[in-house]
Amino acid sequence: MTVPLLLLAAALALILANGFFVAAEFGLVAVDKPAVERAAAEGDHRARRVLEALRELSFQLSGTQLGITITSLVVGMLAEPAMAALLSGPFASVGIPEPAVHTCAVIVGMLLASAVQMVIGELVPKNWAISRPLQVTRFVARPQLLFSAVFKPMITLLNTSANRMVRALGVEPTEELASARTPAELVSLARHSARAGAIEEDTADLFVRTLNLAELTAISVMTPRVRVSALEDTATAADVLNLTRATGLSRFPVYRERLDEVVGVVHLKDALAVPPALRDRRPVGRIAVPPLLVPETLPVQELLERLRHEQPMAVVVDEYGGTAGVVTLEDIVEELVGEVRDEHDAVDLPELAPAPPENGHPVWDADGSCRVDLLERIGLHAPEGPYETVAGLVADVLGRIPEEGDTVVLPGWRLRVREVAHHRAERVRLVRIGGKGEVPAPPRTANPRSADSRTDGTRGTGTRGTGTRSADSGSADSSGQVRR
Repeated sequence: MTVPLLLLAAALALILANGFFVAAEFGLVAVDKPAVERAAAEGDHRARRVLEALRELSFQLSGTQLGITITSLVVGMLAEPAMAALLSGPFASVGIPEPAVHTCAVIVGMLLASAVQMVIGELVPKNWAISRPLQVTRFVARPQLLFSAVFKPMITLLNTSANRMVRALGVEPTEELASARTPAELVSLARHSARAGAIEEDTADLFVRTLNLAELTAISVMTPRVRVSALEDTATAADVLNLTRATGLSRFPVYRERLDEVVGVVHLKDALAVPPALRDRRPVGRIAVPPLLVPETLPVQELLERLRHEQPMAVVVDEYGGTAGVVTLEDIVEELVGEVRDEHDAVDLPELAPAPPENGHPVWDADGSCRVDLLERIGLHAPEGPYETVAGLVADVLGRIPEEGDTVVLPGWRLRVREVAHHRAERVRLVRIGGKGEVPAPPRTANPRSADSRTDGTRGTGTRGTGTRSADSGSADSSGQVRR
């Protein structure tokens, strides 16, 4: 009886050792490296040990795997015969036939040993390490480093062999786990924190908008040319004052003959500086300053720097050399904080707003200039395409200039054109149908169109043949509105 009890005690000790290695493995993977670095910088000696282990994470994880494998094997060798010896007597006393006593005792002993091993040696330390990774790693780092140092030759051999197999699969092993968060992870974290009440919804939205800013280009934030208020170079200073009264704007592009030939930018203060008696005769071409021209593919962050250091309005030039639109500092600010209005702005309908339900289906009204990425807030994920706005999405799917009453069906959604202006969908109603009773539009063959047609003042686009949807209709609208 003494020997089985000693074997059982040894097996229990090895199960605890197995739990130590499991805690070390999950703790080293789950711990936040910046938090460890901060603790180490504050003088925490245990945190310094953790940081030392994280610098050779692959090697240390191989060490934990070696420890788990050794302890598991020895536990099986010790626990099962010990449990079988202890259970043979009770099983015989309850009337189990003598030939079957040993077999039953071995089976029950194996099951009991496996259950204890699973709970105490695996699940408990795993959950503990995931819940308190920094505390766990501070506790296990020093013994783990010592174990890895003792078995370094064996661990190195096994780790090297594994790395060669990984490289044969075309993957380069890394020694450290990347601790930086991807933008998608940060967005998810911000949304989750807002839902949990840890931060304000507006703060989370501002954080997400800031992250998304890096993905935008000039064409994403510009005011499209169909909305640009501009003056020909033969107009006068008085025309600047009149246009300001009509639009509430204070800065306008100046062009020669057509909007694609922008030769300057005029500000209201330049017109006011002209003596009143001369305003009807002073051409704006003489008081305008040279324009800031930027390509439509310029990243917003670079665009912001140029607007700050050169001038607050830029003319966006498309790939054909024509004017795609204009962009101002206010356009970029609105990407961060939303619509900015003052007493000179017209009262427009919101870009995206909820509407009364239709037959029990949730409904939203969207402006044609609403960017498609904003639709993700209501769960509408627009397909990839050569467009930036809801108007472009509708025209792309229809394959023609939209008309009032046109309907577009996307997976789970129905889009209905409510208003049309300037050859584009001005207002669109979005109905979430969830696929109930709706049949998507049948596939159509793409119709190639001209890459550039500016006779009506809009920008052309290239063709896109997917076999199911036609190219963009060529609407110049992208987003935003003319700003001062």
